[in-house]
Parts: sequence; C-alpha cells; structure tokens
Amino acid sequence: MKLSPRHIFWLKVVIHIVSLGFLLQLVGQTLTGNLGADPIQGISHFTGKAALNTLMITLLLSPLARYFKQGALVRVRRLVGMYSFFWAALHLSGYLILDLSLDWQLLASEIISRPYLSLGAISWIILASLAITSTQGMQRRLGRRWQKLHNWVYLALLLAPIHYYWSVKSGIVEPSLYILMAITLLSFRWKTFKKWLPSSSRRLQSGNKNQQA
Repeated sequence: MKLSPRHIFWLKVVIHIVSLGFLLQLVGQTLTGNLGADPIQGISHFTGKAALNTLMITLLLSPLARYFKQGALVRVRRLVGMYSFFWAALHLSGYLILDLSLDWQLLASEIISRPYLSLGAISWIILASLAITSTQGMQRRLGRRWQKLHNWVYLALLLAPIHYYWSVKSGIVEPSLYILMAITLLSFRWKTFKKWLPSSSRRLQSGNKNQQA
C-alpha cells in the first residue's frame, strides 16, 4: 500500500505530538528535579541526544523510502529536520544561559579552546543553515547550490556524535554507538559519495597539470 497525502498528514501530526511530548517530558523532569544530581548537565544531555536522534531519523527516511518504495515518506523529512534544529537550538541555549550566563565572549572563547565544542558549533551552524534554507522558496532561489548546501548534513551527522563522545567523561558506550549508527547511515549513501570522487579526482589532476606547466 502506497502512502497517500492523508497518511503523510497524520504522520506529521504524530511527529508533532511525539516531539512536543518529549518537550513536556523535559519540562516536567526539570520542574520535579528528576534530571539527576546536576540538572544543568541533565538538560544538556536530554536536548543534545534529542537533536542527534532526530538528525539520524532525518537521514534514515530516504533509505527507508527507497527500500519500502514509499517515495512520499520523504515529505516528512523537512519536519523531522526542523525538530532536529529545534533541539539543537535548545541545547545551545541551555549551555549559553545556564552554564555561561549569556556571556557571548566566553562562549566564543570556549568554542575556540575546546575541540568538542568546536565540532558542536560546526554541526549547529550546518543545521541552522539547513533549517533557514529548507523552504521551497529558498530551494528555488538557490537552485543547484541548494543541494550542495544540504549535502553538508552528512558532515553534521558525523561531527555531532563525535562531539557527544568527546563531551562525556565516562560512559563512552552510548556515544560510541551513535558514532557507529552515523557511519552506518552514511554507508547507505556510498553511491552518492562515489559520484563525487571522479569530479574531485579530475580537479586534483587538473591542478597538478597546471602546477607542472
């Protein structure tokens, strides 16, 4: 059975309900003090993992659509991607407000001096860029550049779990699993990456010839 527009509509409703349910769960745990001994760290981990989970789901939708021959499934990809940025924005806001007391200079200093924060910042900027340009209007304006820009999501998918891995002082099993899942998701797109190699090789060979000349 092919997914109809009605199915997609209700699937989007479910995505909204589940996502907002997790947000209510975060608020409830914060108000009741159920985020552990360090609630600030608890908020950071909750929002960070929510951003990472939704990012991975976003990248999983296309392979699922191809495997089950449900092309309409990709129509929910933008919504899930927007929730990924939503959680990433909460993740950064929590760190900036609760940890750094809105000290933007300290934030810049921390990002520069701490490699795991640098990776997180790069991932955040990529997700923000993709969210801003996710509309059909921006897709028309950017033309071919739109797809090139949105290919950066693959880098965010790789850097985000590494950011998570470096940020923990103990319990590296979970972030290691996220890295493994990210590599698996990227492996589904090996044909896409393979298409990039010939053009890259031609540019490299052309550059070498110019240097020899």
